[in-house]
Amino acid sequence: MTEDLSFRRKPLTPEQRQARDATRRIEAEKAMRDHEEAQKAFYANRERLRAERLAREARDKG
Repeated sequence: MTEDLSFRRKPLTPEQRQARDATRRIEAEKAMRDHEEAQKAFYANRERLRAERLAREARDKG
């Protein structure tokens, strides 16, 4: 039987490795910024809805 080695990857050169690492770092930073923006938007909307609910409850009581 012959072993199929076609699935093996060629080793990366140091330049390719640096480029890959830089790309990954940039993508990770963007993902973190996107997540942080989504969290800020979520909490801002949550506070807005809470304020509206409290105002509605106060109006209905009085």
